[in-house]
Amino acid sequence: MGLNIKDLRVSSPFFKNGGALADKYSMDKGNVAPPLVITGVPREAVELAVICHDPDAPLPNGYTHWVLYGVPPTVSELASDADKRFRPGPNSNGNYHYDGPQPPPGHGLHHYYFWVYALDTPVSGTPTRAEFLATYANHIVEQNRIIGTYEQ
Repeated sequence: MGLNIKDLRVSSPFFKNGGALADKYSMDKGNVAPPLVITGVPREAVELAVICHDPDAPLPNGYTHWVLYGVPPTVSELASDADKRFRPGPNSNGNYHYDGPQPPPGHGLHHYYFWVYALDTPVSGTPTRAEFLATYANHIVEQNRIIGTYEQ
């Protein structure tokens, strides 16, 4: 499938793209998922998936903090209770919920990519981030992200 980055937008009322995440969104100071606003979902989308990934983590494949499936394409806001309303998948800890930033002290600024994927087919089960990307890459109609930063 070709690259499509026309209309889908992801934003948050609580941080700007490239801006700092508040402590309450970090793992050890609240562990609350930041609310996200989603607009411009393509008509052909039947489901949205959300993945928060930190490529700066000192691990070979970075660190996945959040995986969320089963989000209807009509949803325009993901509140902090999204784990209860939709279908969480496993993060890098093996937990089925949002685990916020917790970079190693002194490791510097980390970037947290909150990806939203508009899909032309529903996601079956609760795949990991890697399984999702391998299985559903050809079903992504459009994708976009907002990036938050955090450091200890």
